[in-house]
Amino acid sequence: MKTDRRDARTVAAACRLGAYRATHRTSAAQRTVRAQLAVREALVRTRTRDISVIRPALRRDGVRLPSGGAATFGPRVHARAVRETAPLLALLRPLNRQLAALEAQRARGMAANAAARRLCTVPGVGPVTAAAVVATRDDVRRFASAGQVAAYVGLVPRERSSGEQQRRGPLTTAGNSRVRWLFVQAAWAYWRSRATAGTALRAWVERLAARRGRVRAVVALARRLARILYAVWRDGTVYKPVRLDAVA
Repeated sequence: MKTDRRDARTVAAACRLGAYRATHRTSAAQRTVRAQLAVREALVRTRTRDISVIRPALRRDGVRLPSGGAATFGPRVHARAVRETAPLLALLRPLNRQLAALEAQRARGMAANAAARRLCTVPGVGPVTAAAVVATRDDVRRFASAGQVAAYVGLVPRERSSGEQQRRGPLTTAGNSRVRWLFVQAAWAYWRSRATAGTALRAWVERLAARRGRVRAVVALARRLARILYAVWRDGTVYKPVRLDAVA
């Protein structure tokens, strides 16, 4: 039996009583940024898939390519192309042009967004991660604490507690999966960066990895980075790492 009218009355009564909190709607500008990032991700995945098909064909014929990035893969392989991969190589040229146009557009957006520029001062956080964080959170004032931010992107463990017993399980994986993945990638980059050598946070994650393993340590570091980015954005500051020699 349909209950649309009854449900509507119930929702209206709940709103009058204040039982519902207002839902934040992302601004039009940040929705545009999220759409641009999604398009960029689709183009990058298409290019990566094409390259993964071309490389085995070249290896099969004993062709070794000079090292380089994905953006220069087409020119490096053009003179050595085999007939079977020619259609894919033809697709790489317009893909690279579209990606270059998106990168230029994103650079202009970063120049106009002070919050995103400050987030990029954190080692491991690049323009894509900074833009995605700003576009997803939109308004930093809607979060009361850094813990809420970590929970918002699903980087906190599930909890099933009863009485005095506390049981924690795997991550909740709530929120935007793309932003969560970017936080994990930023954590790996932070861990491997030369700029973070000798910092207290780097030492902390290395001690944690020795006890709990690298995977758990990098997830914990991603959670820390989510909290750090929130503080940098909220306070309007830049990231200043705590170094071990300063602590000593």
